[in-house]
Amino acid sequence: MIQWRTTLVAILAWAFSSLAVHADPGTLTQKVDAVVDRAIADGRIVGAVVLVAHDGKPVYQRAAGFADREARRPMQLDTQFRLSSVSKPIVTVAALELVERQQLSLDDPVTKWLPDFRPKLADGRAPAITVRQLLTHTSGLGYKFAENADGPYHQAQVSDGFDDIRIDLAEEVRRLGAVPLHNAPGKEWRYSLSIDVLGAVIERVTKKPLGTAVANLVTRPLGMKSTGFVVDRAHAGRVATAYMNTASGAEPMAEPQPVSFGPMTLVYSPSRAFDAKAFPSAGAGMIGSAPDLMKLLGAMLAGGAPVLEKASVEEMFRNQIEGIPGFDPGMGFGFGGGLVVDPATAKSPQSPGTMFWGGVYGHSWFVDPAKKLIVIAFTNTAQEGMAGPFPDGLRDAVYEGIQ
Repeated sequence: MIQWRTTLVAILAWAFSSLAVHADPGTLTQKVDAVVDRAIADGRIVGAVVLVAHDGKPVYQRAAGFADREARRPMQLDTQFRLSSVSKPIVTVAALELVERQQLSLDDPVTKWLPDFRPKLADGRAPAITVRQLLTHTSGLGYKFAENADGPYHQAQVSDGFDDIRIDLAEEVRRLGAVPLHNAPGKEWRYSLSIDVLGAVIERVTKKPLGTAVANLVTRPLGMKSTGFVVDRAHAGRVATAYMNTASGAEPMAEPQPVSFGPMTLVYSPSRAFDAKAFPSAGAGMIGSAPDLMKLLGAMLAGGAPVLEKASVEEMFRNQIEGIPGFDPGMGFGFGGGLVVDPATAKSPQSPGTMFWGGVYGHSWFVDPAKKLIVIAFTNTAQEGMAGPFPDGLRDAVYEGIQ
């Protein structure tokens, strides 16, 4: 009987392995190239680095277009980009590593580490905000760009982490703590400066500047040599020029540069990447390369080593906002990015449990654990590289190119 069962298990294992998802390099390249080439030809993006990995192996990598169109500097695979919100998963991993080391708890009140950070509700109450709520954007905090020009974040001169407001991290937290919460913590998902506050917590826990802490916990162990919070101007030639979409095509950003995105106005400061005095924004202030992000996401897909244990990765990819309003149908949110919960409702070809996010300078990425698939697209053009036909077309082309 034991031998029969062993044989049956072996047959089933062979059968399922023969049905495993695989990438057709020719088809994948053709379909992804078509999306990239069309976006550049149409002037919707200036340049891009696109990486696709399947089952731990690279199956597509391409640097296309220009890192600096006016200087005719071509895009390179190792070109550095202003990461904007691609900073968030990097800092999230740093926080989870501190949780593993029992130096930090997900249920710690933020006041344990930042005693003076006590933002209030409209009725004057100052409810406790936890580390978990910072990680899941359920803290009640918000972003300045998401409110009207006369809103409280504007009045307090809070920085969104990628604008031209030059203050240190302590002052950023002080200003943010002085404005009212949008809602009671834990009651609603709202994209926010929560990760910037988490950065201040990490500084207190580690007793190190955030850049040093993130390097020690994440980027150095993973060999992410091109990723940090500031770039020396001597190396500016490695950094992609920032562009924005206009009615006449993609144009270089000025300094500062307001950009409309639906009802919102985002203010960019491309020079912030070279300003060592700008506070290290954990939510939007890092600079890095696509191959570096692949090292991080690849480690997560492989189980977390050498920075996280498997249990932490599983928690990272678990939906953390069940029953909380404020997110798109079919979607959820984990630690570090959104999650596809119901692909049919979300109208996505991605598998349930796929984590995804982007960055307002023009980036998108996702990890599909069920299909062992990672896709990274860094562009130098806002907003098309993050939200538009390009990232959706790229996603669909990748799934059409794998079987």
